[in-house]
Parts: sequence; structure tokens; C-alpha cells
Amino acid sequence: MREAYQSDLRHVVEDLVHMASLVENAIRDASTALATGDLALAERVIAADMTIDQRQIDLDEKIVEMLARQSPVATDLRLLVAALRMSSSLERMGDLAEHVALSARRRYPDLVVPEQHREALATMAELVVQGVVDAATVIQERDLALAGLVERRDSDIDAIQSELYRAVTRADDLGTEQVMDLILLGRYYERLGDHAVSLVRRVAFLVTGEAIDAHSPVTDVPEV
Repeated sequence: MREAYQSDLRHVVEDLVHMASLVENAIRDASTALATGDLALAERVIAADMTIDQRQIDLDEKIVEMLARQSPVATDLRLLVAALRMSSSLERMGDLAEHVALSARRRYPDLVVPEQHREALATMAELVVQGVVDAATVIQERDLALAGLVERRDSDIDAIQSELYRAVTRADDLGTEQVMDLILLGRYYERLGDHAVSLVRRVAFLVTGEAIDAHSPVTDVPEV
């Protein structure tokens, strides 16, 4: 019985890592669709979001059953509680990737991002994807040093988003729709970075048992 329980705990971690992999692919593909105007790729990201949603439902049901049947304590309890919050963050990241893909589909056959702002969005996308990859490693290996890197990288994402916002709101060569698209896209990537930080902070709580800073804007990431 104890071996089965420990196996279930390992599967919870594996499920989180698999969800992170799905999210990584969704962000990567949505960003490619945004940059290239690939409508078919955007449609695949939109359709694939249902898979991420179902993964969260299945994982949460598994965790609730384990909480009810096993009455875990200490580290095991922290793992299951943290996993519930992490699955929610990953599901929301999938939604944000879908929003990026929807932006690409909405403006097709035109490209959403004007040429002068493509580098900024591409850099944000690259940083976010790496953040998800590293967050998955943190979840699997409980690497708190890498968790710190995810947090530092998020500061870079925030800085680019702030500069993008200033640039587009001061521009006189962009239409209203273009300005709104760029502001929203910057917001999506900024939120994705915050969710990656939320993931690694949950792992830090799991490892150390220390309470997460409730006043941090990236502990529980608000809706867009």
C-alpha cells in the first residue's frame, strides 16, 4: 500500500512536468504563428488547449482523491497542495498561449506585430519558453538555484513589456487596433512569465516549508 502511495506521488510530479511540456509547445507554436502568420499552426494551438484543460481536471481529481484517502502530512501534504495550485497556473498558461494564437488568427493574413516591434515580442517569447522549460526542471528536480534564475529572467520580461508599452503608446504610426494588439500581447507574455515564477515559488514552498510571500504579485497571478 505504501509503495502504491509513493508511486502516486511520483505520478503527480510526472503529470505536472507533462503539463509543462504541453504548455511549452503551445507557447512556442503560438509565438511562431504570431511571427509568421501560420494560420494552421495557430489553429492547432487553439484546439490543443482543450488537452491542457483536461490534464488539469484529471490531475486535480487524482490529487483530491489522494488527499481524501491518504490523509497526507508534512512534505507529502505540501506536495499535493502545491500541485493543485501549479496545475491551475499551467492551465492558465495554456489559455494565454491560446490568446496569442487567437491574435494571430484574428489578423490573418496580415501579421499582427509591426516590423519595428517584432524583436521585442520574439525576445519575450524566447524568455517565456525558457522559463517554462526551467520551471519543469525545478518541479522535477526541486532545483532552487534554477528557481532563482526563473525569477531573474522574469524581471527581463517585465522590462521589455514596459518598454514596449511606452513605445506603442507614444507611436504616431500605429492604428488603434495595432496599439491594442501590441499592448495585449505584451500583457500575455508578461503574465506567462509571472506564472512561471509562481510555479517555482510553489516548489520553494514545498522544499523549505516556508510560507510564500502573500504580497508578491506573482504568488497567485491575477487574470488578464
